[in-house]
Amino acid sequence: MIRSKKLLTIVLLLCCTCSFAQITLPMPTNLAATYTKGTRTPDGAPGKNYWQNRADYTIKVNFDPRTRLLSGVVDIDYENNSPNTLFNAWFKLYPNIFKKGVIRDAPVEPEDLTDGVKIKSLSINGNTQDNDKWRITGTNMTVDIPSLHHGEKMHFTIAYSYILNTEANLRTGQVDTGAFFIAYFYPRVAVYDDVDGWNKFPYLGVAEFYNDFCHYHAEITVPGNYEVWGTGTLRNIDEVYTPKIAARLAEAGRSDKVTDVITEDNILAGDITTPGATHTWKIEADSVTDLAFAISNHYIWKASSLVVDPATGRRTRVDAVFNPNHNSYYPVINYARKTVETMSYSFPKWPYPYPHETVFDGTDKMEFPMMVNDTPMDDKEEDITLTDHEIFHTMFPFYMGTNETKYGWMDEGWATIGEWLISPVIDPTIKDDYGMEAYNETAGNEKDVPIMSLTSSLLDDAQFTDVYPKPAMGYLYVKDMLGDSLFTKALHYYISNWHGKHPMPYDFFNCMNTGAGINMNWFWKAWFFDNGVPDLAITKVTGTKDNYTATITSIGTKPVPIDLTIYFNDGSTQLVHKSIIAWKDGNKTYNVKFTATKPITKLVLGAVHDPDVDKSNNTYLMK
Repeated sequence: MIRSKKLLTIVLLLCCTCSFAQITLPMPTNLAATYTKGTRTPDGAPGKNYWQNRADYTIKVNFDPRTRLLSGVVDIDYENNSPNTLFNAWFKLYPNIFKKGVIRDAPVEPEDLTDGVKIKSLSINGNTQDNDKWRITGTNMTVDIPSLHHGEKMHFTIAYSYILNTEANLRTGQVDTGAFFIAYFYPRVAVYDDVDGWNKFPYLGVAEFYNDFCHYHAEITVPGNYEVWGTGTLRNIDEVYTPKIAARLAEAGRSDKVTDVITEDNILAGDITTPGATHTWKIEADSVTDLAFAISNHYIWKASSLVVDPATGRRTRVDAVFNPNHNSYYPVINYARKTVETMSYSFPKWPYPYPHETVFDGTDKMEFPMMVNDTPMDDKEEDITLTDHEIFHTMFPFYMGTNETKYGWMDEGWATIGEWLISPVIDPTIKDDYGMEAYNETAGNEKDVPIMSLTSSLLDDAQFTDVYPKPAMGYLYVKDMLGDSLFTKALHYYISNWHGKHPMPYDFFNCMNTGAGINMNWFWKAWFFDNGVPDLAITKVTGTKDNYTATITSIGTKPVPIDLTIYFNDGSTQLVHKSIIAWKDGNKTYNVKFTATKPITKLVLGAVHDPDVDKSNNTYLMK
């Protein structure tokens, strides 16, 4: 596991009324330094000296579906808002994950190995650079630059090309002979932040991404019989679509009903795009962390929209774009629309922030700003859970700008609880326990490390459990402890302070404490920082007739809710629930008191999202 050279503890002075004993969270020195610099504050809000760099991208690319060659030019206006003078710039060349000889932790088919991204030319402020001015190592490229001082801008122009992959489902690639999902397709400036400086972590295939909030203008040229869907807003609808298709798209943007924008009849008739051997699709997006696009010459398109912000009447269009032969994809438009609605009005109860969300029948299970690349699952429950999971990523990491490379749990954990809570709204028969079995099987083994471990250091099972179910349980337990209203208030404090920025874990913990007015460090430490296992047992039941007491013992060291189901001899049941607050004082036992007017046959501990490594002591048979 990668560790800081030195750990220290700082006292976080929270502006709240605390009823619990003060517990401080251990903090690595590079994170603690942000408080000294005034870029972050103990109450969770950005500090008076907080800054972040940004860039404006103009991207012009040509993509040939026959050869899979993508070539283009990206112009970048990069602004240094940091207090430091920069003498080099780090870039990300994510397609180099397929480059021969590159270190990676995800499999790549031999036929997808390429020579990587070819940099044809690179200029700075209009001055062409010799190729000894840049060095490419894996997915990172470092460029020597003239000194870039605080408040100054620098213009980069990079001409490049690469071959898109066909077989590997690494979030991007060819879907079939006439469909492609194209992501990470341009050189981008890496994040330079107040925590680590340049983000030097290479992309190895498993851990995900960290990008700045930028403005994008993209011009994507493809053959004339292809359509393009992408992050942002299509600026030249009338140039590329026939009037009939343009009118349907406009209707979908203002109607609650599902509109068939492109049908199989349109594909057969060839009346979708305007005449021309090629078309250039002009897309613009602002304040987003990435831009991706997808193309097809044979997909159908269903779309609908809904009001996501009643205060302004703002609508979000929801799209499902898919191969008409994939029958399970037809209801995806309904799953997607319900996800956007639930996110806006129930959880996290924040108006959906972007103008559209497009679910594309693609190569993988992956999220992008305003885009989802989802393979068909051919199972209703799996199609629902995949759809809402990937769309939930709109908030985390895209709206919140978290560093997935270091802290994958800050986005995947939220998408997992989003899946748990939204899937039953779409279909009440679903009891989603994604990841729970995996955690029950691995909790406490030598690879089960604390959630706060860097994602890049995780091995084997922990690459899943530490990033998906464990943090999701933590979020769920805090929601349960605070109640929906106070939890929403605290979560909104976090979102309002950090959307469009780059929060680190302590910003989240401190914002939740401040927003709720409660110091929850006892729980953050126990669940996110400490080792241990969840293991509850029913050790004793006493009482007669109406009044009973069940003694619940925490054999393990992870605080989890108490869910006690009482079974009566007439077949009926009663649930007694206590949130994680039962364990706030470090006690090892908790007495659950309940009344019963009917004979009891047994008591059983546990619920869908209550992990327990030993369930043999979770049932108590009444004598």
